Amino acid sequence: MSTAPLASSFLPFALPDIGDEEIDEVIDTLKSGWVTTGPKARRFEQDFSAFLGDPGLHSIAVNSATAGLHLALEALGIGPGDEVITTTHTFTATAEVVRYLGADVKLVDIDPATLNIDPALIEGAITPATRAIIPVHYGGLAADMPALLDIARRHGLKVVEDAAHALPTTCAGQLIGTLGSDATVFSFYANKTITTGEGGMLVTRDAAIAQRARIMRLHGMNRDAFDRFTATVPSWYYEVVAPGFKYNLGDIAAALGLQQLKKAHDFQRKRAQIAAAYDAAFADLPLITPPLPPPGEVHAWHLYALRLGDALTLPRDAFIDALHARGVGCSVHYIPLHQHPYWRDRYGLSAPMFPHSQRAYERLVSLPIYTRMGDADVQRVIDAVRDVVR
Repeated sequence: MSTAPLASSFLPFALPDIGDEEIDEVIDTLKSGWVTTGPKARRFEQDFSAFLGDPGLHSIAVNSATAGLHLALEALGIGPGDEVITTTHTFTATAEVVRYLGADVKLVDIDPATLNIDPALIEGAITPATRAIIPVHYGGLAADMPALLDIARRHGLKVVEDAAHALPTTCAGQLIGTLGSDATVFSFYANKTITTGEGGMLVTRDAAIAQRARIMRLHGMNRDAFDRFTATVPSWYYEVVAPGFKYNLGDIAAALGLQQLKKAHDFQRKRAQIAAAYDAAFADLPLITPPLPPPGEVHAWHLYALRLGDALTLPRDAFIDALHARGVGCSVHYIPLHQHPYWRDRYGLSAPMFPHSQRAYERLVSLPIYTRMGDADVQRVIDAVRDVVR
């Protein structure tokens, strides 16, 4: 790990790690004259498929993971009268895309050990209207995909993985994005394991899903601008074949992604080192450290979500305030969906329906874990946590 601390009196919760390589790639894009979706976006898609190591994959660059989830469900034909099962313990984007399509969400609780969706509860939530499952790889730890895929196969359901936290996570020895799901969606938001500022990637083996997503990400047009203006015989003509969306990723953002992707494994190793330092430093405290991946698997460590133990009487909010007073930024992942007025009121949800998510929420604190942190920054967090617990 780097020994150079961040030059600030306050340690923020997250910062992107942008180097000269990214800056040079963006400058090259600006000088090229092509700043919207074009050659860099196409290269980023190709490089992403190559990174995952599966020649059968289609990667479709989009302007957010939310857009990718929406496109995936739309391509699968999800619509009014359908139900999609996901976890209450996630950001609202996971569920809201279902509502975009007029379908309904069925929320289930989490496994209290992993904080991932509990496969055992999915079986009981399936109805004749159920069409799909959206598992979330919470914090960068893979959900139990073998169990989830088995349930989907037995019940004839589609699976769209919310992998916003999960690059480069593995499950059963395979990178997330290469499993048997219908589609997987990654996020490149500013605080994710790699960033394009705003952005995401939809990955699928299904050529029909890929084709539909490519059309729908840009107004339902059957040719994008890059194709029209760079073809051997340039043509201004295109056809709108569906009422699409504005979800394309521009080349300036893709330029960042091209260089960030090259660093993804190094970034993961640095995050894992920080997580290991935290685990060791907190082992004797009344705290529950995040679950580790099974032996041989990779945790992306997008989040280091600590839980306050029962022996610690200090309320979670007071714990965060105390860390903030010591110059350490924190967050909470997540305020469960059943706590939010829209989801609570629409589906008549209450905390007792989701005891594990509710309990976790009340005790969760996400600590800084990002690659720009030096040894002194990590030690600063450790010292602050230990001081507050004392």
